[in-house]
Amino acid sequence: MTGFSQTSRVRPLALRPGDAVGIIAPASGFRRDEFEAGCAELQRLGYKPFYRPSIFDRDAYFAGSTQRRVDEFHEMFARPEVKAVLCARGGYGCNYLLPHIDLNLVRGNPKIFAGCSDVTALLTYLCDAAGLVTFHTPMVAGDFARPGGFVESSWIDAVSQGEAEMNFRSEEVTPLTPGSAEGTLYGGCLSLLCASLGTPYEIRTPGTILFIEDRAERPYRIDRMLMQLKLAGKFEGVRGIIFGEMVDCDEPGGNGPTLQEIIVRILGDLRIPLAFGLKSGHVSAGTLTLPIGVEAKLSVSTTVTVSYEGAVQPDPAAMTSGVAPVGTARETLIKPQF
Repeated sequence: MTGFSQTSRVRPLALRPGDAVGIIAPASGFRRDEFEAGCAELQRLGYKPFYRPSIFDRDAYFAGSTQRRVDEFHEMFARPEVKAVLCARGGYGCNYLLPHIDLNLVRGNPKIFAGCSDVTALLTYLCDAAGLVTFHTPMVAGDFARPGGFVESSWIDAVSQGEAEMNFRSEEVTPLTPGSAEGTLYGGCLSLLCASLGTPYEIRTPGTILFIEDRAERPYRIDRMLMQLKLAGKFEGVRGIIFGEMVDCDEPGGNGPTLQEIIVRILGDLRIPLAFGLKSGHVSAGTLTLPIGVEAKLSVSTTVTVSYEGAVQPDPAAMTSGVAPVGTARETLIKPQF
């Protein structure tokens, strides 16, 4: 698997009102009412949602067969009128796609690729192996579908403006270990980061500002996964770490050490800035969008600041696509050859 430096990574074109956004389901199925609510929100934002009818297929706990999901992924990258590829939901199943992804197709058609949770497997792989800046974002049948589910300004900053600075009070994001660092913003869902170890798709963490989040994991399981990453050497060369909200990861009844105490015990000897509570991915409300693979800065003192630059390229043409309206995709579409 070819490695890419920060300077060689490709930034996709900025997303503009009127652009078509292709929706895929690379993992689990989803509720149709939530999917439709998410599509309506994308339309409110000015985009043209586009998807194949087969997105509603089911195969066990997957959104259809592996082949269906691979074909859908490739088609959305191949279609020139689709300016961004958004995931409907996570759940489980993105790992089935990894051996089949045509990296040359992705490299030849760079565009915004967005999702979170199980989609972490695709976000990190496309960043590492295809050299594409990807986006840790709300999903169509998830936070896009919920009132207050995502921070609109954060989404716009990442996919349209390309840079942002986020400042947090200590009650919003908790400082754990003070310091400042610069590196490549990278990471995602903790359980997926661990699941990559020992595979050809193993995460590449040196030189990063590492973002780690998850939900509904007991503190001892968080401890175990962090120790797994540490013993695998994945914190060597990491320049700073910021954790997500970690929803429902506290010990029932409030017994035992806090999650923050566990983090400091395991990672404190790294002597790098640590912070806890940035809302992206699995959150109670108001998820933030984070680009994966761009240069970023983390400053932890009495407050926490995260900034990043250069996530997207401006699109001088800002062309409006002519893709079919929601729900009218045809099965006779030309498929990419792979």
